[in-house]
Amino acid sequence: MSWLTNFVRPKIRAFVGQKKDIPDNLWEKCPGCSAMLFKRDMEANMCVCHTCGFHLAMDPIVRMESLFDENSFVLVETPKVLADPLKFRDQKKYADRLKDAREKTKRPDAVVVGEGKVRGVKSVFAVFDFAFMGGSMGPAVGEAIVAAAKRAVETQAALVVFPASGGARMQEGILSLMQMPRTVVAADMVKEAKLPFIVVLTHPTTGGVTASFAMVGDIHIAERGALIGFAGSRVIENTIRETLPTGFQRAEYLLEHGMVDIVVERKDLRETLGRVLLLLRGGRSVSAGRLTGPVPHGARSSKRI
Repeated sequence: MSWLTNFVRPKIRAFVGQKKDIPDNLWEKCPGCSAMLFKRDMEANMCVCHTCGFHLAMDPIVRMESLFDENSFVLVETPKVLADPLKFRDQKKYADRLKDAREKTKRPDAVVVGEGKVRGVKSVFAVFDFAFMGGSMGPAVGEAIVAAAKRAVETQAALVVFPASGGARMQEGILSLMQMPRTVVAADMVKEAKLPFIVVLTHPTTGGVTASFAMVGDIHIAERGALIGFAGSRVIENTIRETLPTGFQRAEYLLEHGMVDIVVERKDLRETLGRVLLLLRGGRSVSAGRLTGPVPHGARSSKRI
């Protein structure tokens, strides 16, 4: 038995066998270009890929902090709903899925509501969290949108909604589909009070959310590259048996075809949203100038505000 066998080899094995206490969430893969993004750098860049400019999901609280005037916003409590009303189960109990999503995101459901000021204009935000079961819409989301609309009317504030959703939540069946007309009625309530209802479409906005309140805004702003549509492109191609155009259902395509009013980079969103709110609520205090971001020829100009 040599010195190498008795002393050096055990030391090497002990060193190699030690588990490194390194977090497993330091990096995130960009869905746009597959680049590996250091999370701290990505968050410092407002969750936008520094390689291809893809706009990744953004935490609702972080989004509010980036848009509201400094120290001006507070969270609005939303009504509680019955959890797992259908006692649904597929590969896993729905109650367990809800528990996991709540532990992961540290919030009760997929929408966070806050109120504050954007460039001095009173506003109520309803922001989706895609990390909570894909931002899917069920009774809790419907209640949050209705609560945000009521708060906007009560305080005479603009309502701004930031959808990011895969659509209605299948585990809540017809109860989730009922939120489509409810949220449209909530939007109409804001419009009837002659208050602005603005939708900021983020990636992705699909399914029953697109088919309801997300497309009835007075003004539609979309983040660059956001996927916006009802059915998936593969389903559409199989149905119509035709190849869809390049960029179909992306924000820029919808801008060209008059479905959205402005496409904007996330870094410019506060400026753009602020100018829109000042135009709608600030009257002559707004200096002359064009809105940030291109406005397409033929875009809707007769919306009821």
